[in-house]
Amino acid sequence: MGQPSNLLLKLSRQLFTEKRDRDAFVEALSAPQPFPTALVWLQPRPEPLPFAIAPPLPWQPAWVDRLSGDQRPGQHPLHQAGAYYCLDTASVFSASVFSAIKDRPERASSPPLTSVLDFCAAPGGKSLLAWKALAPDHLWCNEVIRKRVKILIANLKRCGLTEALVFNLDPQIWAERLPRTAAVVVVDAPCSGQSLLAKGDRALGCFHPVTIKKNASRQKRILASAAQTVVEGGYLAYMTCTFSPEENEQVVAWLLKKFPQFEAIAVPILANYASALAAFPCYRLWPQSGLGAGSFTALLHNRADAPKSLPTPIDFDFLTAQGMAIYRSTPPL
Repeated sequence: MGQPSNLLLKLSRQLFTEKRDRDAFVEALSAPQPFPTALVWLQPRPEPLPFAIAPPLPWQPAWVDRLSGDQRPGQHPLHQAGAYYCLDTASVFSASVFSAIKDRPERASSPPLTSVLDFCAAPGGKSLLAWKALAPDHLWCNEVIRKRVKILIANLKRCGLTEALVFNLDPQIWAERLPRTAAVVVVDAPCSGQSLLAKGDRALGCFHPVTIKKNASRQKRILASAAQTVVEGGYLAYMTCTFSPEENEQVVAWLLKKFPQFEAIAVPILANYASALAAFPCYRLWPQSGLGAGSFTALLHNRADAPKSLPTPIDFDFLTAQGMAIYRSTPPL
């Protein structure tokens, strides 16, 4: 194990007041250990299961299994058949905020619409988690980086989400052309990726103040557009796979100030993971827990009253023209 950088040590002091917590955090990033893979089941589980399963966690959905030990589910024929999707348990933790969405907010126009919009969708894990957790009538998966659209389409197609639509649009276009459209908007934001270190991956410059500031600015820009696409009574789920407060609690605090119609709401099943770095409900999974590489998540509710007049009807012609239907052949990129 190499000597931890001064920037990592500085971040640990920013995150934790207790020395033992700081040391455990630094150790988790400096000497990575393997984390169990999680499976999101998209087809009925086979009997018997072909994998050894770890005990379920309180926030683990019934349709997710955590594997125990060193197993390679991505090489099993069931994976290619689309029976499940493999991801880090930290992603399941982030998506647990969906459990606090009790109703299905609908647009005031006719016909009623319940839809989920994933703003930063590639490679598709959060879209699949939202689809399983919320069973929306419509799933819209947006990916700004065009070279990542192919893998997004391939994953959704393999997993059988043939009615989803994939988009390659700048977030501002959604805000301008399709305001107050989605019941639930998911922003799994681009970030400095500090949790990658806990997996043994490289994340060059992830602790540098310039990198963190650049990502926080981008996250605010995306969230500003995302907030405008949420229907009255709808929800905005914000997630990252990094640890810097500047990209997490401080970004949410900025959103709540800029869009006061939103409030952060409690997620009861994550109560034991509440962040100590904010006065509002938000949640963190630390890499030293051994459950996953780490993540941040918050669920925001749009409390705005319904407008006196009906909102502008959804531009379905625009959606049809821009969307890439999964059941068709993958479009040229």
